[in-house]
Amino acid sequence: MSTDKPDLESAYGLKSPDDSRRLYAEWADDYDDNFVAREDYQLHIHIARAFVAAGGQGPVLDVGAGTGLCGAVLAGLGVGPLDATDISAEMLDQAMRKDIYRDAIEADLNLGVPVSPDSYSGVVSSGTFTTGHVGPGAIDALLRVARRGAQFALSVKATHYQSEGFEAAFKALVQDQKISNLTLQKTRIYGDMATGEHKDDISLIVLFEKA
Repeated sequence: MSTDKPDLESAYGLKSPDDSRRLYAEWADDYDDNFVAREDYQLHIHIARAFVAAGGQGPVLDVGAGTGLCGAVLAGLGVGPLDATDISAEMLDQAMRKDIYRDAIEADLNLGVPVSPDSYSGVVSSGTFTTGHVGPGAIDALLRVARRGAQFALSVKATHYQSEGFEAAFKALVQDQKISNLTLQKTRIYGDMATGEHKDDISLIVLFEKA
């Protein structure tokens, strides 16, 4: 791990779960100020609003919850109860300080989420399904903890949707009748105040229900 201060390029360069743990342990204390405010990060807002517009309701699992950005928007929209899961204990500590989550679950999504099957009526994720973080193979683990009819709202960076196997994975889940009502919405990741080289990056909001 470089001694440089954690930033967006560091996050895009992650290669393993241990890399993620180290980066976010360093970044947790000032993530909201150092990244969210400075880069005018907006994706969590779009995810939360799309989830509610699709009829999503609690209990909700916030996947890759980080410091609780998406959960805070959901709580403000009256959605709950909310549980947070993340690979980083330090990020979860910051999330729990917002006093919006019922529980914090430290977990590597590639190994599953240690909760009972059929626990949640909704699953959201902002900024987690992308290169260096979590691939499409983790979706089955989320379906396991979701109830039948549970609403999902997951972000996938647009440039990775096909190349990293997300498109094929979702098509297979539809064909196998594991999910239904699959729709994609394009949205900007950052707001008008963003100035970095990624300021025009686009994400797909992947909406579907557990069949």
